[in-house]
Amino acid sequence: MNEETKKAIADHALAAYPRECCGLVVLHNGAERYVPCRNVAGAPEEHFVMSAEDYALAEDMGPIVAVVHSHPGAPARPSMADKAMAEKSGVDKWVIISVGIQGDGAVAAEDWCEFGPTGYVAPLVGREWAHGTLDCYGIVRDWYRLERGIDLPDFERAEKWWEDGQSNLYMDNFAAAGFVDVGQDAELQPGDVLLMQIRSKVPNHAGIYLGDNIMLHHMYGRLSGRTVWGGMWAHALRTVLRYKGNAA
Repeated sequence: MNEETKKAIADHALAAYPRECCGLVVLHNGAERYVPCRNVAGAPEEHFVMSAEDYALAEDMGPIVAVVHSHPGAPARPSMADKAMAEKSGVDKWVIISVGIQGDGAVAAEDWCEFGPTGYVAPLVGREWAHGTLDCYGIVRDWYRLERGIDLPDFERAEKWWEDGQSNLYMDNFAAAGFVDVGQDAELQPGDVLLMQIRSKVPNHAGIYLGDNIMLHHMYGRLSGRTVWGGMWAHALRTVLRYKGNAA
């Protein structure tokens, strides 16, 4: 990136502090240009969700050559979520700028990092939470890809879709993903998706049954992990989804 582009990014990151800024570098009329975008995340101090409208407008200006965001008060080092999003993006370059409070109380840009897709897959156990990428459906997709060699479709999902009173992500899409509903009383098999309803009007959490009474799942705002199936989880169960190749 040239110095003019870096200055435009730094100015945006400083103006957005303590929120994460996000934007795109495009080639417009053959020249590099930074296009600031809106961060529409529910908690913009913690992560970014780039406005789809802003992304489309930037695409109309020219080819996208880099995705940019800031890390307020944190190192310019890609998180698990950053690396996972880079894999999904189709953009070869990602740029992080760190921004922090200096000794004199001023806010300033501190460091830069560039990275790109490398085939990264977050570990199934201990992965950070990031809605739309590293969430409960994300771990279902990654488990099926790593353990069964099956690529499940991804689905666009707004943050906290389970609270809007209209969305029903799992029930609306399980058939398109290749699953059948075998009911909550089914005898569990490894690979079954345990569909639960937790403080919601619709089923909003899913785990993978691993066998031996163990479930792998990724709860909102927590690290992913294995847990014993039963208790509160079984009480929240609404149905069991079985991949069509496993269904009797």
